[in-house]
Amino acid sequence: MHDILIVEDNDMNSEMLSRRLTRRGFSVRIAVDGLSGLRSVDEVLPDLILMDMTLPDIDGLEVTRRLKADARTRGVPIIVLTARAMPEDRARAFEAGADDYDVKPVDMDRLLEKMRAQLGRKAS
Repeated sequence: MHDILIVEDNDMNSEMLSRRLTRRGFSVRIAVDGLSGLRSVDEVLPDLILMDMTLPDIDGLEVTRRLKADARTRGVPIIVLTARAMPEDRARAFEAGADDYDVKPVDMDRLLEKMRAQLGRKAS
């Protein structure tokens, strides 16, 4: 069972994602902001992180930069999720170190495909 960390400040979005992923056999934890996301990763290293780009304290891109700069966490795949669908937002996510990017509202089949690709890459 893969451990997924959702870093998302919108309760409705995080609960919906959590339910859908749990039904598909994933173990899910939720962090409501960037700092609690960093603390959660420090406590238990997840297999994959779903990172909201816009968070109330430090944004998801800064959290991604910090995680990718740390030798202990840089191998954890991060998929940035955002309602921002502009090409420059996608570019900023990848520049921060994101492994993939998806837009909200989430298409669950597409997201699962991206998650499986990242988890498969991590395993090899």
